Amino acid sequence: MKALAVLGSTGSIGTQTLELAEEFPDRFQVVALTAGNNLDLLIEQIRRHAPEVVALANADRVAELRERLGALDAAVRPARLPELLGGNEGLCAAAAWPSADLVVTGIVGCAGLLPTLAAVRAGKDLALANKETLIAAGPVVLPELEKSGARLLPADSEHSAIFQCLQGTPWADTARLSTGTPTPGLRRIQLTASGGAFRDWDPADLAKATVADATSHPNWSMGRKITVDSASLMNKGLEVIEAHYLFGLDYDAIEIVIHPQSIIHSMVELADSSVLAQLGWPDMKLPILYCLSWPERLETPWRRLDLTEVGTLSFRKPDPAKYPCMQLAYAAGRAGGTMPAVMNAANEQAVALFLAEQVHFLDIPRLIERVCDRHRVDLMAAPSLSDVLAVDAWARQAVHEAAAGLSARVPAALPA
Repeated sequence: MKALAVLGSTGSIGTQTLELAEEFPDRFQVVALTAGNNLDLLIEQIRRHAPEVVALANADRVAELRERLGALDAAVRPARLPELLGGNEGLCAAAAWPSADLVVTGIVGCAGLLPTLAAVRAGKDLALANKETLIAAGPVVLPELEKSGARLLPADSEHSAIFQCLQGTPWADTARLSTGTPTPGLRRIQLTASGGAFRDWDPADLAKATVADATSHPNWSMGRKITVDSASLMNKGLEVIEAHYLFGLDYDAIEIVIHPQSIIHSMVELADSSVLAQLGWPDMKLPILYCLSWPERLETPWRRLDLTEVGTLSFRKPDPAKYPCMQLAYAAGRAGGTMPAVMNAANEQAVALFLAEQVHFLDIPRLIERVCDRHRVDLMAAPSLSDVLAVDAWARQAVHEAAAGLSARVPAALPA
């Protein structure tokens, strides 16, 4: 039985993790939950899983949660109510909860950094779904991992695919993850991308792109922000930086490949020229389950992949003219230090302005580039956590300043 702490239990990763805990009640027990403001769903999760501790990001709502739990009918109320905590201290305490074996990090954004670091410092293994852990704070997190012996198991589909492929090699060693040293025998990583909403558009037509266009994914339904990131290919650029930190490869050895069918989730090329790939229907439950069950694989009743049903697997190189954000991510990763944190925060804020129809789709890379250029003189090579949080806040404000200087809604030209 593996005891789980689920950070961000009411979000997409959290809810799927809890569904898996219910599917495999003899393998997983939930001992800690953290959440934001969705008390209705959180109370249902407490009722179903009876955790030992629950922490709310908003400490002001702990009293309300306590009152509502106390008012539950005795027939559905857990025999023992959880300890209730609040604020950053509460989140960190839940993340480092003594009885937890594995911490699933599903809190979105830099808000997840403090509890994730608390789990790392407590020596907990992590199922990593919070991208800021490595993209924004890689220089902070890697030394802490080495010090505590905690292990990061990638929960997103692309990095899980790479991790799964590496398990098929004789020198596979999960302790190497996030050490910053190259994985032996690993020559190249190929991250597959759907290509997003504009994969079949001519680059010149992007000047006409609307919010509705950018948020219409050709393969599946996701949140609006990640769908825009898919359309700009920034999501893959961010994954390149994560892959660099996880597997220790130089950026020149991490490639992005457009794969419209989204069946191959990523590939690795080994020293002898062999290429290994992990295939499956697009479903986040599989990589999450692999994190939970590793090093075992559990039998599931899920739909099996039938390649005759898929028919064709195709691949092509991404067009830099269509996806300038991809190049910005590579540049930020190579710059290192605080630059990835600035780039990530600038992208989040630029996408928010685009979704609010305050800037054009083509303004997103322009805004990111301007903010990153401003940061070059202040780049810190070995930042502390407070440095990372400070540059994150600075970059968000800098995007608003840069947006104010844009010409009034004249579509931006594509970067050369």
